[in-house]
Amino acid sequence: RMPQLEGPGSFPLHYLVWNNQYLELDRELQKKEDLERLDPRGRTPLELAVCLGHLESTRVLLRHSADPTHCNAQGWTILQEAVSTGDPELVQLVLQYRDFKRATERLAGIPELLSKLRQARDFYVEMKWEFTSWVPLVSKVCPSDVYRVWKSGSCLRVDTTLLGFEHMTWLKGRRSYIFKGGDDGAVVMEVDHEKQVVYTEPLVLSPRDAPSLLAAMQPSQENTAQRLTSPIVSTHLNTRNIAFERNKSGIWGWRSEKSEVVSGYEAKVYSATNVELVTRSRTEHLSDQDKSRSKGSKTPLQSFLGIAEQHTAHNGSNVSQCASPHNPTAITAEEYFNPEFNLNGRDIGRPIELTSKVQRFKATLWLSESHPLSLAEQVTPIIDLMAISNAHFAKLRDFITLRLPPGFPVKIEIPLFHVLNARVTFSNLCGCDEPVSPHQQPSSATVSPVRGRLSAGEVSLSSGFTHLLFLNWPCP
Repeated sequence: RMPQLEGPGSFPLHYLVWNNQYLELDRELQKKEDLERLDPRGRTPLELAVCLGHLESTRVLLRHSADPTHCNAQGWTILQEAVSTGDPELVQLVLQYRDFKRATERLAGIPELLSKLRQARDFYVEMKWEFTSWVPLVSKVCPSDVYRVWKSGSCLRVDTTLLGFEHMTWLKGRRSYIFKGGDDGAVVMEVDHEKQVVYTEPLVLSPRDAPSLLAAMQPSQENTAQRLTSPIVSTHLNTRNIAFERNKSGIWGWRSEKSEVVSGYEAKVYSATNVELVTRSRTEHLSDQDKSRSKGSKTPLQSFLGIAEQHTAHNGSNVSQCASPHNPTAITAEEYFNPEFNLNGRDIGRPIELTSKVQRFKATLWLSESHPLSLAEQVTPIIDLMAISNAHFAKLRDFITLRLPPGFPVKIEIPLFHVLNARVTFSNLCGCDEPVSPHQQPSSATVSPVRGRLSAGEVSLSSGFTHLLFLNWPCP
């Protein structure tokens, strides 16, 4: 005998979504209902609408500020679930609101980071990035770069010549990132030295700017099509079981804890074990042709480096003749919303086709307890700022926010991909090891807006640079 179903009052928004009653849903949302409440199967109203392919309900929920960046218990985002439906209009809608939310959160968070910088001591430091690989063919083409960092009050400048790494190719260019904070607001500038272009963005979002920002986030048809014809890939660094151990040196019986001098500072050497890189791919939305192309697009090197993969499939059995594409096993509302009812592996949405692979890494840290820089007060806000637009800094941030042993990490070696490691060394603090050369200021610069940015005003390159030139630092 089936247990008693909870009444519709228990999940009013979810029930309306289930039936795609979007007009009633719109009226119900005027009551300020909990938009992020989870149903008995762990879905928010927005995730339920997306998984069921209900475009109208999805649009209503997004207009009422449902969270398009939500990640479910299985680690999949709302956008990834939208891609799995294969519906381009649904994907375009979710992608637009997701990018809008990311942009507004970025604007909201940067002033706080600049405020933290204002309270910290001024400094100059260089971050040397060296990329290495255990694969000889890759190791030969790995570049290095020195990020030069100036910090004065709530202003920050970072110079780089390495922009990123995509599809086994290094992206290079000469860029400066300038964050200028003041009492009446803040601005961020991205300077492209090769094109002589400055991109500017104010860091204040007023309510009247929101509609124009949302419209600017409209994704292109090419972007949407590319997502619908490619696997859904989720990659994350699993540090749940990480452990730090002090490295040893010497021969057996005479071993001692290892220390090295890095950039003039005595540092203890630690190993971080049980760092896992987990990559999962879903392909249920792809045609056979897209799947073949995806498999065939791997280079011989990528195939050689591939890790043993595990393939799994879910909710693909007992497909009902009267089922819809988004409810293939014809689950009823009574079954879905009853927490005591066992679905026996059935679920809404397309049957998931999942491939997963895991590789374990070992990271190394050189920690100095005598280094004058503070990781939490001076360096972490800078890494947080750079992580907004730089994937390498994002990986570094994920690692240094762990509970590290005491000391400043004068050198860190962490995995970026399953074939690539990054070694980051902090050096030339306040220009004490080598003089810091002055910057060449061009006489003029053109200004160009960037898609997705709020605005671009006329800016001279020199206006952002002279504010952050520190050439005669006292040694700490």
